[in-house]
Amino acid sequence: MMVKVAIVDDEEPARKLLREYLSAYDDVEIVSECANGFEAVKAVTDLKPDLLLLDIQMPRLDGFEVLELIGHEVDVIFVTAYDKYALRAFEVHAVDYLLKPFSSDRLREALDHARKRLATKEKLPVENLAMSARPAGAKLERVLIRDGSNVHVIPVSKLDYVEAQDDYVCFRSEGKRYLKQQTLGDVETALDPSQFVRIHRSYILNIDRLARLELYAKDSHAAILRDGTRLPVSRSGYARLNAVLQ
Repeated sequence: MMVKVAIVDDEEPARKLLREYLSAYDDVEIVSECANGFEAVKAVTDLKPDLLLLDIQMPRLDGFEVLELIGHEVDVIFVTAYDKYALRAFEVHAVDYLLKPFSSDRLREALDHARKRLATKEKLPVENLAMSARPAGAKLERVLIRDGSNVHVIPVSKLDYVEAQDDYVCFRSEGKRYLKQQTLGDVETALDPSQFVRIHRSYILNIDRLARLELYAKDSHAAILRDGTRLPVSRSGYARLNAVLQ
């Protein structure tokens, strides 16, 4: 089976070394070389590689952010300098990685492992990997939304609220809405609880956007945002909100 590979690394010497090592394989075709995570997302969308050789420490989008955006569509071998959280994540989830500097023999082992995963159509545990690689207690600082080959990067400080919509969540920011396939529970876990409160089973609110609370029926409240948006507040949500605001 021919394996279509995309190389993703912000350093040209690293890409050159991988290109040199991969030239020894008749069953490997390099379909793209990407200098950053945005190029990687575009390459996966447009060229449909089977495998990414993905650097972790990159500016703008790091390797785990790229994984979050495209990890369900392509297999990945991570390429990294030492990062204790990354290595722990890979070892816990039995995912292959190349620790810089690595030899051609080590790359061959990783390729053999990747071929087996491709043959069995085994998928990477994307969400678990990303969570394990995050330092304990670290909270989300920005939200990444993929729209085809484009990526929207939204700082969490610019979020107004998050709404559950079937199998998706809708992030509302600066008058725009962005859909992402994710659960509201996962979003709640990743956000800072002192800033974002689950006010309803379907809504998480950035408390900086709250103008006031209104009582519109017995034990029923509505959150009125600074832009006039009204969101329902459940009884338990009202208690959580009061606890944070006090």
